[in-house]
Amino acid sequence: MVSNQSAPTMQICDQLAAGFVALGLKRGDRVGMWGPNTLEWVLTQFATARAGLIMVSINPAYQVNELAYALRKVGCRAVVSATSFKTQDYYKMLHQVCPELERCKAGELDSKHLPMLKTVIMLGEEKCPGTFSFPEVMEMGDHAHRKTVLEMQDKLQFDDPINIQFTSGTTGHPKGATLTHHNILNNQWLIGHRLGYHEIHHKICMPVPLYHCFGMVCSTLAAAVFGTTVVASSPSFEPEPALQAIQEENCTSIYGTPTMFIDMLHHPNFDKYRLTSMNTGIMGGSPCPIETMRQVVSKMHCPEICIAYGTTENSPLTFMGYKSDSLERKVGTIGQPFPHVEVKIVDTEGRVSSVNEPGELWTRGHGTMLGYWDDPVKTAEVIGPDRWYRTGDTAVLDEQGYGRIVGRIKDMIIRGGENIYPREIEEFLHTHPKVEDVQVIGVPDERMGEEICAWIKMKGGEKMSVDDVKAFCKGQISHFKIPRYITFVKEFPLTVTGKVQKYKMRELMIKELGL
Repeated sequence: MVSNQSAPTMQICDQLAAGFVALGLKRGDRVGMWGPNTLEWVLTQFATARAGLIMVSINPAYQVNELAYALRKVGCRAVVSATSFKTQDYYKMLHQVCPELERCKAGELDSKHLPMLKTVIMLGEEKCPGTFSFPEVMEMGDHAHRKTVLEMQDKLQFDDPINIQFTSGTTGHPKGATLTHHNILNNQWLIGHRLGYHEIHHKICMPVPLYHCFGMVCSTLAAAVFGTTVVASSPSFEPEPALQAIQEENCTSIYGTPTMFIDMLHHPNFDKYRLTSMNTGIMGGSPCPIETMRQVVSKMHCPEICIAYGTTENSPLTFMGYKSDSLERKVGTIGQPFPHVEVKIVDTEGRVSSVNEPGELWTRGHGTMLGYWDDPVKTAEVIGPDRWYRTGDTAVLDEQGYGRIVGRIKDMIIRGGENIYPREIEEFLHTHPKVEDVQVIGVPDERMGEEICAWIKMKGGEKMSVDDVKAFCKGQISHFKIPRYITFVKEFPLTVTGKVQKYKMRELMIKELGL
């Protein structure tokens, strides 16, 4: 899939937007987008924005319970869905959530579990019971509906919400970070200027997922803001299609997590591909080993690749390196803050830390989200009345203003660029009738950055195998949340006050596994 925002493309987006209006969707209604990277995903992103709707990005790996929670939490009135991908049968899963689909008229769903949801739109030509096909919606809007879309442009405000991105929560449920036009467009403007997109035309190879800010802000919006060409190499990340896309489309920039770059570099056919058109890009999501960065610079011809740091709640980036940074700065720091972004390092007493002294990283600026959708309590935990956002990451700032993440206050695992909260997995495993208690930690992994490890304490007399645990997880939680390492214990290391010492668990597992 190759895309840039030409006039015909915008006409297609407006035609789709007119279809949404014809369905009765109103300004501010939420429209879910569920599926892998496709052209229809991008069209939906821009069409919902043009129609004044709020697109809800839904992880294509979500299982039934996760999907139902997301749709219910934000009150989606419509959902655009792929029919299937890999092992996921999306229509079957939607039917499990809304069994009324098979006997309702398209656009008139009356669901007991999701009363707000009225319309399901499936990608492709195939007609599924109770749904519209995507081509049907494309043809649905007439002149009056298109006129409504055009008139909407004078009514939309820069700080209207445009997108909801789900980010994992320590309560075990995802939270809907609500982002505005102002948030994401300014973020892309600053990203593109740091990469030089305003100076020459670039072609971006985009193996990162659209449901994540890395895809739908850092990538597709570059086409709208700078006229770049965006090349989606495959529906989800695969190393060889990414290499092939670089060669065939003469890509000049590439985005990815360190894990993605490692997989491309180590692919057995890597040397068959010509990558000399490359020059720059973004690497983010987790720290990058210095040897991996050396190979990206030399073997992938990316001497001007930049490291970046951000959070979904910040739309997403707040720090980014420069194309001219040394190799040591590319791997040892997160770059400098963007213009118009305030940052401070705060100690445990709430005071600003000195240079090179660690503390919690706080940020404030154009990218700070409106809040978590319909969750003022959780919003207040991270954003104060002064609009400072507390990242939960421990960081330092040096004399030149370069940042470095030295730890995480939040108990988060970063696996291949995916942020995973142990509490969510712990609460799920607690639902197994044989489990008495469970603690989940991250342990180092050369390829993924971190892998998930679960310590499980069984109820008296009960027994389980590692395979039993993984079978219990399969199809119930996303595949990337299933623990790779599972160990059965009689007790956890505790403090004198009874708190679990996860750092000791981590040390023990590193030693036991020889990591």
